[in-house]
Parts: sequence; C-alpha cells; structure tokens
Amino acid sequence: MSSPSLTRYAWLSIAAAIATILLKGVAWRLTGSVGLLSDAIESFVNLAGALMALWMLTLAAQPADDDHAYGHGKAEYFSSAFEGFLILLAAISIGYAAIERLLHPQALEAVAVGLMVSALASVINFVTARTLMRVGRTQHSITLEADAHHLMTDVWTSVGVIGGVGLVWLTGWLWVDPAIALLVAANIVWTGWQLMQRSAAGLMDVSLPAEQIELVEALLAGYRGQGLDFHALRTRQAGSRVFVSLHVLVPGSWTVQQAHDCSEDIEAAIRNALPNAHVTTHLEPIEDPISMVDQGLDRRKG
Repeated sequence: MSSPSLTRYAWLSIAAAIATILLKGVAWRLTGSVGLLSDAIESFVNLAGALMALWMLTLAAQPADDDHAYGHGKAEYFSSAFEGFLILLAAISIGYAAIERLLHPQALEAVAVGLMVSALASVINFVTARTLMRVGRTQHSITLEADAHHLMTDVWTSVGVIGGVGLVWLTGWLWVDPAIALLVAANIVWTGWQLMQRSAAGLMDVSLPAEQIELVEALLAGYRGQGLDFHALRTRQAGSRVFVSLHVLVPGSWTVQQAHDCSEDIEAAIRNALPNAHVTTHLEPIEDPISMVDQGLDRRKG
C-alpha cells in the first residue's frame, strides 16, 4: 500500500505546475512565440496530472477493507493512464496552434526576457522531477514515477523550445518557431503512449519484471537443496504493492508444524527480497502425484 507521506510529493508537483504555468504564460505573452505557448499548455497538463496524482495517492494509501481485500493500490494506475491521456490532448492542441502559425507567421517580441523567464520555469521542473523520480523508485510508486517522467519530458521540450526561439531571434527564420512546437507535440505523444501502456499492463495484472522473478527463483533454489520443491509461481503488482503466490512441496512425513514453519521462512525471505510484497503459499506433499496437477492457472484436477 502507498504511504500517506507520498501525498506531500503530489503537493510539490502541484506547486511546481502552478509556478511554471505562470512563468511560461508570461514568457508566451512577452514573445508571442507559439513554441513557448506549447510549453505553457504542457504545464497545464502537469497541473491536471498532479491533481489526479494527489487524489489517487490518497485513495491508494487507504487500508484494505471488506470490499477491497487486496487494498486500493491499483488506483495509482488510473492516475498514470489519465496523465497519459491528458498528454495526448495537449499534443493535439499544440499541433493545431503550430500549424496555424506556420500558415500565418508572426514576428517575436521581447525574446531575451521571455527566454529567461522560461528557463527559470525549466529549472523548477527539473528539480521537482528529480525529487519525484527518486521517491517514486524508492517507494515503488508508479504515480510519482509517471509524474516525474512527464516533468522531465517537459524539461527537455522546454530546452528545445528555448533553443528554437533563440534561433528565430538570431536568424529571423519564423518557420522554426512552429516547427519546434510540432516536434514538442510529437515527443509528448510518445511519452503519453508509454504511460498509457504501462498503466494498462498494471490493470491487466502483468507479472513482475524478469529480474525480480529471477530474484525469487534464485532464493527458492536454495530451499530446493534442502529437499523442497516449488511450482505455480505467480506474481503481479498493484501500485506500490507486490503480490506473490506459489505452491510449496514438502515431504509428506513432515508434521503440519514443520511444514508451516518452513512456509513462514520462505514467505519472510521473499518479503525481504521484494519490498511491500504480500506472499501467499500453498503446501502440498512432494510425493503425491496429484500435487503436480495444479501447476496451471486454473487449479482443476483430472
């Protein structure tokens, strides 16, 4: 389950979005640059995404209840999917404005001051993105990671926009400004698509990454040397929480207490290897052929 303390980072993202909207809005008004306008539009998407992140992190932090026995961790995927959708909408808006400017070129004004203001907004986004990425990876929060990726995309697009507007200022090539805006639109379409794909994977209960499954398999290999065996290993992730289930095959001569103690040890070892893991084991006698029947997802016999 997500930690309630993660919501303060959503508030940080909201504050950064409001600050950059104001700064980039001023930069656009000063210069009249459609490239800087595209940058400001993306900051509105940042704000909407941050507000959604705050809502979903608050929901995901709620404990399990009678109606949600596995907690509310999947709420985080709605946030990242929503942010991806908003990014796609922003790209359409930016593309429309850029095409209009290509058809009707317009000279830029007060470029030096406008670029300085936009650069300050980019610094704010960069610091915020690095903070969110660090916390998101540490706490396994897809919401904070999605927000961080979006902000970092905003930083790089801002760098491109600032460079493009500077080039227009130096050369007088007015077509460069809307061309840069179109490149910004294409770049954030890719980012939005990746976010939506990752969210869909989480909602569809995709397995953990291969390196984490290999970590569990390596851990189990040590127990196999003690005469145990395992099968039906299944994994999934819901926001910051990991779920692992497996069947533990033990000697049929063991007492219930022996088998239970062994199972508890295995569960604890997996939880140590995978933070925030909920581990479920099913005990079976290793000598019984029926134990090998239910390795598939549908545990049917016969």
